[in-house]
Amino acid sequence: MRITNLNPADEIGASSWLVDIEDHSLLLDAGLHPKLEGRHAVPLYDLAAGREVDAVVITHCHHDHVGSLPLALRHFPGAHVLMTELSYFLVERVLHNSVNVMQRQRVEAGIRDYPLFTHDEVDEISSLFQGFRYNREVEWAAFHKARAGASSPMLEFLDAGHVLGSAGVRVAGKRETLFFTGDVCFQDQTLLKGARFEEARADVLLMETTRGAREIPEGFTRAAELSRLMAAVSAKLEGGGSVLIPAFALGRTQEILCELALQMRAGTLRRQPVYIGGLGRVFTEIHDLESRRANRQHSALRLTEALDLQVLDQAKSASIKLNGKLFVITAGMMTEQTAAYSLALRMMPSEQHGIYFVGYADPGTPGGRLKQARRGEPFQFGETGAKVTRQCEVRDFDLSAHANREELMALVEQVGPRAIVLGHGDPTARAWFAEQLAIRHPKIRVHDPKPGETVET
Repeated sequence: MRITNLNPADEIGASSWLVDIEDHSLLLDAGLHPKLEGRHAVPLYDLAAGREVDAVVITHCHHDHVGSLPLALRHFPGAHVLMTELSYFLVERVLHNSVNVMQRQRVEAGIRDYPLFTHDEVDEISSLFQGFRYNREVEWAAFHKARAGASSPMLEFLDAGHVLGSAGVRVAGKRETLFFTGDVCFQDQTLLKGARFEEARADVLLMETTRGAREIPEGFTRAAELSRLMAAVSAKLEGGGSVLIPAFALGRTQEILCELALQMRAGTLRRQPVYIGGLGRVFTEIHDLESRRANRQHSALRLTEALDLQVLDQAKSASIKLNGKLFVITAGMMTEQTAAYSLALRMMPSEQHGIYFVGYADPGTPGGRLKQARRGEPFQFGETGAKVTRQCEVRDFDLSAHANREELMALVEQVGPRAIVLGHGDPTARAWFAEQLAIRHPKIRVHDPKPGETVET
């Protein structure tokens, strides 16, 4: 088995792996790097120029895993695209939204490469998309190979518990097997239940390492962290201030909305409108519509009915009154030219307001810089413009939808691989896993491929 890392940078970036197994080739994920712009954000597809790729498999519909799918299919026009049935309901909306964002950035930021693909191109490739249920074996050989009667390796999606439709992928050939975790969460969240990887056994484990550099504090529980968040939200609102929770449109938004709905139903949080982004509203409606298909808690809860959801765009965010408002707004890292960025600028001067982070914000993004800023000290919030000073309350709540490092080490025990490939983590995170695997499992070969590097397993 040969595995090539197509991520263009040596960090969490554009997830994309080329796997060669028994005369077949498979592309696992087709992401875009969230911190890079234009063609620099695209996976290293040129390294596979002229190669026949049978299929592209998408683990879930976050931008860093699916954002370059149309570009991948330009390079591999004979491939069909496999994903879970729940991702199938999301993927076209995600890609069309990406076109809208790139068109706007071409004008606002002068990025001449944008858009990298068009709405028409998304429509044209959609006929190649296939959605499958969890725990079903699927043949994935190219169409012409299948027609010729060639044997095909099998593929199976296992529920990864990360976001709606997320999956780990088990690839089984005649002689060897691969398990790719994708992004995985083993703990139950408020809405989604944790990963179901009980059947994950493989010769080779391709594993995410996002939280490898983060030690879990003693006594930490997700329930306690949620209680802290809701207490902080309630206190700010009761004091007449506003609360901004920056959240990714898919996943974090619905998890936070679910917790708010439960708290309002219980009477521990007063009922009031919740302002969200347009894409967050779309994904929330899909969560409601597909609630019976997902492995989730509160399956009868309809977020769009339980809450008074009000869509807030960037223009309105610049003028809405900040008197006791509750915002759950895209983008999670407060990218410039978004409603979250605009609201944060308006809220920062007053200690009456609170900005509460519930997920990762890269240190180089506006959200990351705000997390590190000290009250009363000027700092550079955006890439351009004058420095700003925050007086508002800024707090960070650990409600990540990624597995912690000890949970992933336990997965290694369960899978029992002869080789592990480390991916989707910063160098310090991968280094922790490499060191611990050498101590705890010295017989397992550990690979940490750099961008563009191929490993033989």
